[in-house]
Amino acid sequence: MLKMTDREFDQLAGFIKSNYGIKLYKEKKPLAVGRLSNVLLRLNLKSFSQYYDYVISDKTGEAANELVNRITTNHTFFMREKEHFFYLRDEILPNLSKTLKDKDIRIWSAGCSTGEEPYTIAMIMDEYFQEEKIFWDTKILATDISEKVLGIARKGEYSNEKISALPANWRLRYFKKVNEEKSILIDKIRNDAIYRKFNLAEEVFPFKKKFHIIFCRNVMIYFDDHARKSLIQKFYNIT
Repeated sequence: MLKMTDREFDQLAGFIKSNYGIKLYKEKKPLAVGRLSNVLLRLNLKSFSQYYDYVISDKTGEAANELVNRITTNHTFFMREKEHFFYLRDEILPNLSKTLKDKDIRIWSAGCSTGEEPYTIAMIMDEYFQEEKIFWDTKILATDISEKVLGIARKGEYSNEKISALPANWRLRYFKKVNEEKSILIDKIRNDAIYRKFNLAEEVFPFKKKFHIIFCRNVMIYFDDHARKSLIQKFYNIT
């Protein structure tokens, strides 16, 4: 297996931090080696220094995308930390449904990964509004830094293990069976999420309208204190 020096790790960690706001701690070096070694072999590179040079010289941004895709962990499933979704259903939606005259609920799933979070929100919204939903704009903006995970999210196809935490009637109502191992979301729910690539480390968020709800869960664990405070302030400014 290829070895990574401390200097090489610092180079890659510095690039990720400055471009994506993600803090890669020293103890993650074995993880970085494990996830990037195949990339170096594929590119016929002999060291992580050569790989760093390759990433920073690639003007298309594809090399940087692959780097951050491989480094970040995308472990998620439907109805993860279900209390958050129950709070949305039981507290937030009843309040908004009474106070929003234009019937436009603006929701952002920031760091949406492979789509389980925004789709869970979409199902919550569908269950809450039921036949009244046609009178509401309930589209969800779902963003992530990784084009790879966004592609998976747009497809809307998941292993049955990923959807096992959902109520049985939801699995029947909102999914179609692909085979014994996978199911796919119905269009009604899949079309409620609008997926876009977006970097939360951007200095200025470009949104013209403010959001009523922002979900940003299990994302800031990758950030240092300064980046967390900066992101929270930016969220505050658009709500």
